[in-house]
Amino acid sequence: MSCDKLVYDLSSETEGSPNVFVRKDWLNIMDNQSQNYTSNQSIIDTSQLSNSNKWMSYREAYLQIPLLLTFSGSGVGTNGVMTFGGDNYPTGLVTLGQTDTFVGHNSNGAASNAGASGVIGLKNWFGQIIHSFTVDYNGTTIIQQTPFINMWNTFKLLTSLSWDDVRTQGAHIGFYPDTSTSWSFGDNTASSPDGQGVCNNLTLPDWPSEFRPNSFTPVSSILGQSSSNVGLLMRQRYTVYDPCASVAAIASTNASPHSLNLLPLGTTQQMWQNYITGRIGTATAGERGYVQHVILATVYLKHIHSFFDRIPLLKGVYMKMTMNLNNASATISTTGMTVATATGVEAVAGKLFLTSVSVPVGGVCPFMVASAYASGVGAAATYAPGDLILSQYIPALSSGGAPICAAASSTLGYYADLSVGGKILSPLANAATGGAASSGAQSVLMYIPAYTFNPPFEQAYLSSPVKTIKYSDVYQYQVDSVSGVFNRLITNGIANIKSILVIPFLSPGVTNNHLPVAQYQSPFDSAGGGTTAPMVQINNFNVQVSGQNAIYNTERYTFEQYHNQTHGQNSVNGGLTDGLTSALINFRDWQSLYCYYYVNLERMLPVEQLVPKSVFIQGQLPPGGKLYDFYVFIEHGAQLKVDALTGARV
Repeated sequence: MSCDKLVYDLSSETEGSPNVFVRKDWLNIMDNQSQNYTSNQSIIDTSQLSNSNKWMSYREAYLQIPLLLTFSGSGVGTNGVMTFGGDNYPTGLVTLGQTDTFVGHNSNGAASNAGASGVIGLKNWFGQIIHSFTVDYNGTTIIQQTPFINMWNTFKLLTSLSWDDVRTQGAHIGFYPDTSTSWSFGDNTASSPDGQGVCNNLTLPDWPSEFRPNSFTPVSSILGQSSSNVGLLMRQRYTVYDPCASVAAIASTNASPHSLNLLPLGTTQQMWQNYITGRIGTATAGERGYVQHVILATVYLKHIHSFFDRIPLLKGVYMKMTMNLNNASATISTTGMTVATATGVEAVAGKLFLTSVSVPVGGVCPFMVASAYASGVGAAATYAPGDLILSQYIPALSSGGAPICAAASSTLGYYADLSVGGKILSPLANAATGGAASSGAQSVLMYIPAYTFNPPFEQAYLSSPVKTIKYSDVYQYQVDSVSGVFNRLITNGIANIKSILVIPFLSPGVTNNHLPVAQYQSPFDSAGGGTTAPMVQINNFNVQVSGQNAIYNTERYTFEQYHNQTHGQNSVNGGLTDGLTSALINFRDWQSLYCYYYVNLERMLPVEQLVPKSVFIQGQLPPGGKLYDFYVFIEHGAQLKVDALTGARV
């Protein structure tokens, strides 16, 4: 039997292995911004660590980034106030796995329905907040500033993590892949409760088609796909603990709410836990409705750049890390409507419209606003804002954005904002909330373990003090307005090329994505957080390196790119060993909403690695009049030799 030798070896063991280290201390340092992130930048230098005389493990280091996620009404009184109906709870709000109605608080401390908890959430992975990342090592730049580095890093996570990793690390790093089969598409005039353009923001469980009016049926449902983005819903659940919540039994609409008191607000703030604060849900004149999420995001350095995944234990290292941040804000309006279907199921929804988006560094909008779709059961009627009807026979089904739906024939406006630090950086959102701020963490912190060697092992480690760090850096290029047959030069020359990744997005404009901004800046779309433009099938695709085809036979069919190129990249054993694999993108995902075009280019003779080579991409997009923007990432090899004892470059 295959286990017999293991049983024998375990039985023969007499003592454990000696300790390599005698001490491990976690140190932390604060960035240099003094809690001010209006410049959309965070700078961390390691001068404090370089003088500690300890061995630093940057491979294990991580950043703690405080985020303030806010959704607020743009006006006062009944204009922009989020009011909530009776005993209803959009699915996105069930924070502790209970089936009771969660009741929140308004500015006066009075109880009000907690319907807004699931109105907003983050795109996949907390690292979306980092637009570019630069590292200076002892005064020399070793990691260049690459815009949209979060797109490349998300692809690496999607192709290397396993579902067990998502289960064990997902809540910690804000990672849960978006459902690839729940997208819809709406134009800029007859918008839907989901929004405009490509939308993947419906946070509902799957249900029979008769529960959703045909007028709101997303394209994905027509294709026999699922109805809800489970990824967005799960990421909301990571961060929606409400220390001020109360519970009222759903069986009795008149039940008195009782406080949870599991972890009070003051304790939650002191412990820097993710929580909801500042929710106002009344229609009192002069009040603005808003809900605010305080989030402490964990981002591992090894997930930001491969250099940190390859760096050995070092002493005396001075590094300066510069991050440009995707602080973002958006203005959204919703027009109310009531729809009755032939089955007697009523829908109350606000048609969502995007007025504007601001991402000062030009990167991805890291947050999503949930669909405003809501359903109820009963005779046709005109609902008050956010009102739902529950039935013991057919439960009401509501997306997380349902509380913001307006009464029929009225229009409301809202602000959404994501800011690093403890203050709202958008002037409009800040004014609408009266300057609501976080009481938790205010600055970006870096945590790193410092080791003390057992002397014999330290002597062995220093027997070869010069360490070679081989890592990969990335260049980013953009090819705009691509359609039909294309053959584009990406670069005239890069040495030691490892791979190329092409990420397609719909170009901005009414005829393309029906939005005035790039697809990855839409708050209704998961694009930029792992997903791409939907169903981008490129025919006759190939990559040319110095005039030579990288793909022997030009790809003609969709399965060829997935099976021959994308599948197995970055995963355990290249996906060759059944029962021991990783990666989160399957063939259906790739066909639907994860249309990555990836080609491994590192197979070459060593003598060729130092020769700069040109790169072309070619192919043919399907007809239909859509224009696409290609975001192209070329990975190339780099190396650095350092003295482990002093940290000096060699």
